[in-house]
Amino acid sequence: MKKKLNRVLLSGLSLSMLLFLAGCVQTTKKNGQIVPTGDGWVYNLLVKPMGAVIQYFANDLGLGFGIAVILVTIIVRFLILPLGLYQSWKASYQSEKMAYLKPIFEPINERMRNASTQEEKLAAQTELMAAQKENGVSPFGGIGCLPLIIQMPFFTAMYYAARFTDGVSESTFLGMNLGERSLALTAIIAVLYFGQSWLSMYGVPEEQKAQMKSMMYVTPLMMIFMSINLPAGVGLYWLVGGFFSIFQQLITMYVIKPRLRKKIAAEFEKNPPKAYKSTKARKDVTQTNNQQTQLAISTKSNKRRNAGKQRKR
Repeated sequence: MKKKLNRVLLSGLSLSMLLFLAGCVQTTKKNGQIVPTGDGWVYNLLVKPMGAVIQYFANDLGLGFGIAVILVTIIVRFLILPLGLYQSWKASYQSEKMAYLKPIFEPINERMRNASTQEEKLAAQTELMAAQKENGVSPFGGIGCLPLIIQMPFFTAMYYAARFTDGVSESTFLGMNLGERSLALTAIIAVLYFGQSWLSMYGVPEEQKAQMKSMMYVTPLMMIFMSINLPAGVGLYWLVGGFFSIFQQLITMYVIKPRLRKKIAAEFEKNPPKAYKSTKARKDVTQTNNQQTQLAISTKSNKRRNAGKQRKR
């Protein structure tokens, strides 16, 4: 449930940042079309240089605008790939730590699931948070905002460069008019991002997979929503982004996570995991040996008295 919430929050943050940074590229209507005014720091620092490189590849090198958009997108994605991998490393470190500490956390989670009252559930939640803190586990799954914030201006700039660079909308690529939408390209983009979401569940425990299944469809649907009404020139940007997302996920699965498992195992070998000890004193309802002896003597005495009364009668 927590991972599901984290994914929702991350997706919401990404969309919010995209909309916020869109304001850094000011646009106006001209001949019924939305075009940039040339103002805004993202436009001047990133969009214009990217547009110039696209035109250089397309016109000066004669590669065409389709190939030019793809090449510039690849260059930009390679430049910001270390940030994406760093973000994956932080998130994976926390998730692998949680998996290693499952024997400690699972009994508390079981009490939380089986709680019959709200007080019992809150007590279990408090104990879980304390146990996570005791073992250095972040309740937010290690999702850092800084790498994402740094990447977003580049995503926004590439989006506007692919959409508004002179010559892109008048060109064709593999039979597609780059100035018009392409449903076929949108379908391919959705499949790519679905594949990335499916790969992200590889190696995840079955109980967590059930919680993540609904989230597996969020990213593809979001990409369909964003690309279905946009020109194919922008779709090429999302297409390359889909391949890079899969590439980054594969690096996370086969390089980052195995190294983190070894690192975490070494860390806990030096400092073994600690089970949280509740500070609340529990009421001892068991009887001591002395109390049991006194009770037995008192019972025998009462029996003798009752027997003596019956004899007198």
